[in-house]
Amino acid sequence: MDTIDLREWGPQLRFSAPARLIEQFQAERISGLPPFVLYGSGDFHHLTALWIRRMARPVVVVSFDNHPDWDVRPPKWACGGWVNRALELAHVRKVSVWGCGNFECWWPSQIFGNRRAEREGRLELYPWADQRPAAQQGRRGAIFCATWRDEFGRFVAELAGANVYVTVDLDCLQLSDAITNWESGRFTVEDVAWALGELRRGSRVVAGDLCGAFSPPAYARRKQRFVAWMDHPKSPPWELQHARAINHTALEKLWPVLTEGDEHDAYRDQERADD
Repeated sequence: MDTIDLREWGPQLRFSAPARLIEQFQAERISGLPPFVLYGSGDFHHLTALWIRRMARPVVVVSFDNHPDWDVRPPKWACGGWVNRALELAHVRKVSVWGCGNFECWWPSQIFGNRRAEREGRLELYPWADQRPAAQQGRRGAIFCATWRDEFGRFVAELAGANVYVTVDLDCLQLSDAITNWESGRFTVEDVAWALGELRRGSRVVAGDLCGAFSPPAYARRKQRFVAWMDHPKSPPWELQHARAINHTALEKLWPVLTEGDEHDAYRDQERADD
C-alpha cells in the first residue's frame, strides 16, 4: 500500500486539537487523498470528519464503533465528538453508529450526547443491549447478539442504494480480534466483514476509512495529555509487536471488503506516534 508519512502531526492531533490546527492540517496535508484511507489509533477518529468533508456528493455515514462519538462537550475537535462535526456537513444525510457497547448510550452519560440529532433522526445509534437491565433494553436502536444481523439487513434495505461512507474503528471488535487504545466491543471480525459485504450489495459504498489500531500515546500539549489520560480506560500496557500482529490479521480480513471494486490506490495515513 502507498503511504503518506504524517507522523510529525501525530502528537498535535491525537485525541483532540484546536480548530485552527485542524484547518491547517487539512489545508497543508490531505489534498489528493483517495476515497479509502487507513490510518492510526482511534485517538484520531475525529479526522474522519475531514475525510468526509472532502466529498462532493450526499452520503449516509455508517460507523462501526464501540463508542457513539456524539459528545457535545468541548473540545470541539476530539475523537469522542467527531460525529457532530460530520452532522454539520450539508452533504451528510445522517450518521448511523453500530456496535456501541460502552456506557455513553445510556443514562446518565447520554446527557452529554447529541440527543437532539438522535430525536430528529439525523443520528442513529445501535448499541448492544444484551447486558443491560430489562428496563433499558427498549432503548431506541438497541440491538442484541442473536438478532442484530436481521436488524442490519433491514437497515441496508432502507438505504435503497444510497451513497454510503463507511468508517470502521477496530475497537468495535472483541479483544481477541483487535487491540486498541480503548475498551473492546462485541463484534467479531467476521461480523464486521459480513456487514461490509451487505453494505456493498445493498448500497453504493463510495468512500471510507479504517482506524483504531493500538499505538503508544504521545501528546504535544499538557491539557491535551491530561484530558486524554482522564478519558482513556486504564488498560494494561500492550506489547507492540503482539498488538500489531493481531490488528494486521483483522486488517487483512476487513480492508478488501471495505475497498472492493475501488479503482484508486489506498493510502495509509500514518498518524501513529510510535512509528
